Amino acid sequence: MLLKEYRICMPLTVEEYRIGQLYTISKHSHEESDKGEGVEVVRNEPHIDPVHGEGQFTEKRVHLSSKLPSWARAVVPRIFYITEKAWNYYPYTITGKEACSFLPKFSIHIETKYEDNCGDNENIFNTDKNNSEREVCFLDIAYDDIPDRHYKSSEDLRCFASVKTGRGPLKEGWREKDKPVMCSYKLVSIKFEVWGLQTRVEQFVHKVISDILLIGHRQAFAWVDEWYNMTMDEVRKYERDTQEATNEKIGPVTPTISVSEVSKPSTSHSAPSSAPSTPVNGDPPDFLNVPKDRPRKKSAPEMLTLPEMRERSHPK
Repeated sequence: MLLKEYRICMPLTVEEYRIGQLYTISKHSHEESDKGEGVEVVRNEPHIDPVHGEGQFTEKRVHLSSKLPSWARAVVPRIFYITEKAWNYYPYTITGKEACSFLPKFSIHIETKYEDNCGDNENIFNTDKNNSEREVCFLDIAYDDIPDRHYKSSEDLRCFASVKTGRGPLKEGWREKDKPVMCSYKLVSIKFEVWGLQTRVEQFVHKVISDILLIGHRQAFAWVDEWYNMTMDEVRKYERDTQEATNEKIGPVTPTISVSEVSKPSTSHSAPSSAPSTPVNGDPPDFLNVPKDRPRKKSAPEMLTLPEMRERSHPK
């Protein structure tokens, strides 16, 4: 398992970002979706937790066959998606992602907390074990590089200035100087327990998640003038309308594989204990097993029959 804590600051308050988060996720998912690819919303409904109180539960299917690297496409089916289940008790959220049943030892678990500070809370998840194992990564939404294909000049926060809030452009050192400022703390654990592939896959997935977090938080501020005056009812309506449009855009996708079930989060705040995952055993994954019905190669007869021996006569 590879554990990292990402810290992403924005020139917003936690209360403001509650609206911005919902708006940005919906709009980004719609923009990134196309026929047969993208984020399909399966469920989006209120949920009450005995510890965290009222929240929202969502279940999504992330269709991404064509977005996989060539070495991954070689071992996955043509139609491939990841199931994502999220419990949003803002300002605390839990997200679990699992791949399909042919990759039974792959899982992603993300715990998120939001605070009005510049990312200087050194133990927000209150777990000593995580402190010793995790790597802390600061992501700068204005000055960190993003993949060229995702760059838009209108979303370049070194130049963008918000009309409605008067915030921006973001200059060097903005995180310590600008007010307001908030931070998204994300504790991300990646688990892929397949011998020979574990390190490569876990590092690759963390790189993908890092890019997604950086782009998503950039867009949340770049689009601030679109959502800043929205009420919660208005953004929920926008969310529903956009999700319906996104599902239509993706179109029907006939699954060729079954999907692993993700368990509900426990009441613990510890990522490893609450991470949804499939049972781990010592068996290799299906795609590494030799098919049981493979015909046995006969390079020799199964039974060697000796010629009948005649009784030898002995001289008297």
